[in-house]
Amino acid sequence: MTFSILAHDPDTGTIGGAAATGSLCVGGWVLRGNLAAGMSASQGASPSTLWGEEVLAAMQGGADAATAVKEVTGADAGQGYRQLAALDLQGHTGAFTGDLNTPEMGSATFGTGVVSGNMLAGLDVLDGMVQAFEGANGGLDQRLLAALRAAEKAGGDSRGLLSAALLVLHPDHAPLTLRVDHHPDDPIGALSDLHKRATTGEYAYWAEKVPVVNDRERGLD
Repeated sequence: MTFSILAHDPDTGTIGGAAATGSLCVGGWVLRGNLAAGMSASQGASPSTLWGEEVLAAMQGGADAATAVKEVTGADAGQGYRQLAALDLQGHTGAFTGDLNTPEMGSATFGTGVVSGNMLAGLDVLDGMVQAFEGANGGLDQRLLAALRAAEKAGGDSRGLLSAALLVLHPDHAPLTLRVDHHPDDPIGALSDLHKRATTGEYAYWAEKVPVVNDRERGLD
């Protein structure tokens, strides 16, 4: 029902994720992030938002991504219907896909992240995401958006798409958390338009003045 990508930029310390689905509100269901832990994408036929939070807590407690995923998924009797990917702050990844999800389904790791999907038109959707991300120019946010668009072009969710989301975290910048919860025509296009509005003009200027992890007292003066 969903495809997602988690990635990091080792040069800037940025971590981020993006996702799209043929159902509603993919950002609220799937993506989680914490600059003290890493990123997670929890999805599937019966997705667990608890998994998304628990894997972050495990990584914050010192577990690497693969170990955290194993700990969280192994204790759940409903794991067959769920899918989980995680990225820790060192760039390590972990992924799990329950065998009761709807094909095509799976995950793939690459140099700086992990892609996952279920109910896909084909597993080449995952390959397309990786190739687009690695071949795109710009910041992590722009490369994540390129990966979503490539997945859509490769067939994406076999039902079509209704929602899309982007979450990017950096210790020196305000969180970039963008969601298109319902768009029957082009949620990824709407997300790209929202991204442009959020990263240019007065909104972007204001976002540069708010407190961030590395400057908690920053203000408007």
